[in-house]
Amino acid sequence: MYKEEFNPSQVMTERYFEFHHTYNEFPPTVEFHQHPFYEIFFFLSGNVNYIIEGKNYTLRPGDILLTGSSDMHRPDIHPGKPYERIVIWLADDFFGHLKDLYGEDLTACFTDAALNDYRLIRPDGQNILRLKHLCTQISEAKHSREIGSTALASAYLTEFLVHVSRAYYDAPDSIQYDVTENEKINQVLQYINENLTESLSLDHLAGQFYLSKYYLSRQFKQFTGLSLYQYILKKRLILSRNLLRSGCPVTDACLQCGFRDYSNYLKVFKREFGKTPRAYSSPKGSSQKT
Repeated sequence: MYKEEFNPSQVMTERYFEFHHTYNEFPPTVEFHQHPFYEIFFFLSGNVNYIIEGKNYTLRPGDILLTGSSDMHRPDIHPGKPYERIVIWLADDFFGHLKDLYGEDLTACFTDAALNDYRLIRPDGQNILRLKHLCTQISEAKHSREIGSTALASAYLTEFLVHVSRAYYDAPDSIQYDVTENEKINQVLQYINENLTESLSLDHLAGQFYLSKYYLSRQFKQFTGLSLYQYILKKRLILSRNLLRSGCPVTDACLQCGFRDYSNYLKVFKREFGKTPRAYSSPKGSSQKT
């Protein structure tokens, strides 16, 4: 299977999907990030805890993580073992194409994982071997110049998605022991995500959950990896980006996501996503998976 250099940009440049098999002898630095497409993270080796929306997943080789367009995530990579993984990025259009062909929605496991706030799949040994073999076939087809190679890569990927979906719904409850979380912080996160347009100051949240401001700040940073301010800002920006992609006017996206200062919104949006909201909402901008 072909291996690549790690690219921290998190930018999808292909139309429907991208397949990346990456190996690092020494731990790379990866910041918290999110992207407007689906991601399947297939862990192969390393000492890694993966943080997704306040939950810390202790990974074993063969584990799979599912993230969508609103999930902030980051691997916490420790030295001692090579860090190897397969990452597959999938555009909405790819799933739409599959649904048109087969009448099945293979995004269901992503949706269910987000609703349950639990994104880890731990396939059994036989399924891990099957998924690795399919990854090898996808990789070879992607790098082949023979006629029909693109179609083969899509076919192998479709089979891969079917097995991932089945593994998700067959996952044993025992894997939850490898997840570290804080129930009170989970409640705060849920409240934030349901009230992004409202005042979400530290004083307000501490009063809402009967916590001291110091305790809330410290625990929030410990379990999410971000300060309260950073998390709220990023979630508001993600929401506004997704609204823009759906055709929402820039000024409406600004107001609907809790921003009171339009000029500040423009500045922080460009800093986060590398382009202005107006460029992102244009037909050209919205087709780019950044």
